[in-house]
Amino acid sequence: MTEASTTFVSRFSPLMLRGTRRGVLAALLLALAGNGLPVAAADVRMVSIDRAQVNMRSGPGTRFEILWNLARGYPLQVLARSQGWLKVRDFENDVGWVLARLTSRKPHLVVKTEVLNLRRGPGTGHRIVGQAAYGEVLHTLEHEGSWVHVRRQPDGPSGWVARRLTWGW
Repeated sequence: MTEASTTFVSRFSPLMLRGTRRGVLAALLLALAGNGLPVAAADVRMVSIDRAQVNMRSGPGTRFEILWNLARGYPLQVLARSQGWLKVRDFENDVGWVLARLTSRKPHLVVKTEVLNLRRGPGTGHRIVGQAAYGEVLHTLEHEGSWVHVRRQPDGPSGWVARRLTWGW
């Protein structure tokens, strides 16, 4: 997939499809994105790593170079699918491939600020109960407005964080 097609995915609007035969066909083709086709924005899918460690590779197969080792819970955005592999993007916009069966739909976030305060409740008026560092993975428990209740990995303390300071779902 080229960068141009990746850009297409991020600019795709489901409104362009509504009410046309061509649009219905396009939606069907995008829904069947099993051969490396891009995933429609309406179907933006997030996954997280479901093993202690998973290799992110430069292509869809074990013969491709290992780019990164990803830890359990690490959230990824799915860009495409091909032969049991997912083309994914992380919070730093790194792109690579992971084996689909090593991922899950368990929601997680990654900290995208230097230090993130965990609070007793959803809002800055609540007491700080802990902190998380850049790149740390947090398990998502619930959402309330622009705040997310999270648990530090694996079974650490929980707290509320400002959604805008994290990436994932």
